[in-house]
Amino acid sequence: MKIEGKSIRPFIGSKNYTISRDFYTDLGFEEIITSKKMSYFYIGNFGFYLQDAFVKDWIDNSMIFFEVDNLENTLKTIQNLKLTKKYKNVRLSEIVYKEWGNEFFLHDPCGILWHFGEFNSK
Repeated sequence: MKIEGKSIRPFIGSKNYTISRDFYTDLGFEEIITSKKMSYFYIGNFGFYLQDAFVKDWIDNSMIFFEVDNLENTLKTIQNLKLTKKYKNVRLSEIVYKEWGNEFFLHDPCGILWHFGEFNSK
């Protein structure tokens, strides 16, 4: 028997749960509140659990890779949201071109590093 899955949903923390919830909603995720200290955020079939929990080493080492179809359009969309002006500590990079594909980086308000990328065609 082999393992078959429907989704994978990482758990991430937050330094300020309210600010992080607002950030991810502004980024375009839908929120389902699962308890007083946790929500599920999703775009289409992709999502994650945001917890009202701050463990510095965990946050400092949390990274999420979000594969997209059109990296340039995704970057423009996020730039137009002006999240770096609205939220303290949010950083957004330009596209980095690599041998495997391309990506840009977005740090959320508590420092979680998001990689938005697309792989080269095979």
